[in-house]
Amino acid sequence: MGLLYIFLSVVLLGAVCYAWSRRHPTENDAAPENEPADGECCGRHIVCEKESLLAAASREIVYYDDEELDRYKGKTADSYTPEETAEFEEVFYTLAGNEVAGWARSLQLRGVELPTALKEEVLLVVSERRNRPDKKENSKP
Repeated sequence: MGLLYIFLSVVLLGAVCYAWSRRHPTENDAAPENEPADGECCGRHIVCEKESLLAAASREIVYYDDEELDRYKGKTADSYTPEETAEFEEVFYTLAGNEVAGWARSLQLRGVELPTALKEEVLLVVSERRNRPDKKENSKP
């Protein structure tokens, strides 16, 4: 009989702790879902909002000789034909490495999604540029 009381006490204590934790959020619970608590880029976007100079400076759209891509505004990433994807590739492969993040940001501001077939490659280039070891942060002249 004593074992039953101990078991019920543990279950009751667990239920009370669970109810209390649901009413009192911790610091980690207070962070918005789409923004990491530590201030790092969440990695869910091609261009990290925290690092994008275009996002910080203005919402001005910059064109990279790609005005023709505006006709795809509102089209979903997985609905592009191979010919349409080739139009995006033509622009992408003519960009300098340091222009890719700005181009992706420009497309976002214009409401144009990158084709799924090209998105991973763009993410790779942006990630490589962001993580380059030759960045001269904190270096002395």
